[in-house]
This record gives sequence, structure tokens and C-alpha cells, in this order.
Amino acid sequence: MKYFLRHNGIYLFVYIMVLAVLGYILLHHGKVQIHLVINAWVGNPTWDSFFKYITHVGDGLFAFAIIVLLLFFSVRKSLYILVSYLSAAVISSILKYVVYPDTFRPHSTFGYFIRDIKLVEVEGVEMASIRSFPSGHALSAFALFFCLMFTTKNQALKALFFLLAFVSSFSRLYLSQHWLIDVYVGSIIGVVFSLLFYTVFYGAARWPILDASLPNLIAQLKQKRV
Repeated sequence: MKYFLRHNGIYLFVYIMVLAVLGYILLHHGKVQIHLVINAWVGNPTWDSFFKYITHVGDGLFAFAIIVLLLFFSVRKSLYILVSYLSAAVISSILKYVVYPDTFRPHSTFGYFIRDIKLVEVEGVEMASIRSFPSGHALSAFALFFCLMFTTKNQALKALFFLLAFVSSFSRLYLSQHWLIDVYVGSIIGVVFSLLFYTVFYGAARWPILDASLPNLIAQLKQKRV
């Protein structure tokens, strides 16, 4: 635990501070008011295109592509991300489809009240209308990139993964796909499960065979059978 905090404590501290600031904003301002402030930034062609593409690193497909790729480097890391991501996704799906299935997204809400907001008019950006809470993209981004951040020793990569989690999640606000509260809660779910399963996969020196790549793991299992 001391090793973990020494190498990741600063990032967790910054994340908690951001949560505190955003929590204060959410408690003192309505979600429509907050979204209008964020929406005022929309309209720059460069940023519109950037957020259109960066939002895809929060896709489930992107997360699974990374999980498959990591199988050829470390089965442990791949399984850690997979279990963290799927567990967080289950909670998100329950909230989205069972508890809050009719929560409208910004695009639908503003359209219903006949109030204009600026939308990113870039080909390929499709607007969703319901199941807003929580943000699945934010959950996926924070689960994926915090898992990657926790398991790398390279400080430059840690900073990059930390930044990508926030930027890709912010893209959901910029694109008017989610409210701030959706992204806020989605990030918490992702981080909680990345922390929880870190203790399972890295908290003790268990299952050393998982540190191998998938091809090496298969080869070791074949040798044991022989």
C-alpha cells in the first residue's frame, strides 16, 4: 500500500480535489445552468473536431481493444482492467436501464424547452436522447486509464493516462451528450472499481503465472501437462 500511494497518491489527491470542487458546483448550481456555461465554449472548428475524436477513447470498444492488446504483454494487467471495467459497467447498466431509464440528455432537454444550445456540427456526431445517468464513457475512461495509471511505473505515462481520463470525459459535456452530474458519478464508479480490483490483482504476490503474456502462459500450461 505504501508503494501504491507513493507512486499514485498525488494523482488520487488531485482527483479528490477536483471532485470536491465539482461537487460544490453541483450543489450550488442547477445542471442546466452549468451546461450552458460549458456549452458557450462550443463552436471552434479545431476543438469541435478534437472532442469528436477524443470521446472515442471512452468507448467500450476502445477499452476492449486495449485489454486484448495487453494480453500479449501481461495477462494480469489485462484481466485487472477487464474485471474492473466489466464490474463498473454492470453498475452503470443497472442505473441506466433499471433505476434511471428515462433521464433525458442535454440535447433532448433543451429541445423540449425550445431553448437553443450550440451543437458540434461535425459529421459522425450522433446525439443520444435518454439514459443519461451515469455517463458510460466517463466510467469507461476512468476505469481504463486509472487501471493503466496504477500499473505503470513511468511517470510521463501516469500523467498522460490521468489527463486522458479527464479530457475524454469532458468531451461528453462538450458534445452535449451528458450533464456534469452524469460524468461526475461515472468517474467515481470507474475509479472505485479500479482501486478495488487493484488490491485483488496487485495487493499481494498471488498468481505469479499471470505476469506472463498470453502466448507464454499457454506455453507454460502445455509444459506442465507434459
